[in-house]
Amino acid sequence: MSDFNISEGGAVNSEVNSEVNLVEEVKIELNEIDHADLTEHAARFEALHGKLQEALNTIDGL
Repeated sequence: MSDFNISEGGAVNSEVNSEVNLVEEVKIELNEIDHADLTEHAARFEALHGKLQEALNTIDGL
């Protein structure tokens, strides 16, 4: 039974790490957009919006 808990915990840890990585990636992208030429903002925000929508759609199998 402890093997199950370890693998279950590993899956949870992996999911948390993935979420943390996504948040960090978004923060980095937002900072880069802030420093980018204004003409690039709309396209980059649209791409980031798509990435966030995709992540949200994976929550609870939506």
